[in-house]
Amino acid sequence: MCIGIPMRIESVDGVMAICESRGLRQRVSLALVDDPPMGTWILAYQGTAVRTMTPEEAAETAAALDALAAVMAGEHDVDSFFADLVDREPQLPSHLKGNRS
Repeated sequence: MCIGIPMRIESVDGVMAICESRGLRQRVSLALVDDPPMGTWILAYQGTAVRTMTPEEAAETAAALDALAAVMAGEHDVDSFFADLVDREPQLPSHLKGNRS
């Protein structure tokens, strides 16, 4: 399984950056994103930044990755990782709702 990881840009050298996330430092290509400054969160996939992220998106994605790790470790109570979803009905994004007229 391949999963994109949210990473924060620590330094930039041309189209390459040193990024950090979850204690991991990695050299990442920025060729697919428009000149993000240091401190920007990116979604890194196989050594390449595929898009920039807001800090909130990065935190939500990190929580989902934590939940995945917990489930893989045999834990069954993962509600704490998705506190924003526990007490509400999930909603489809508008672009997936289609025309229901």
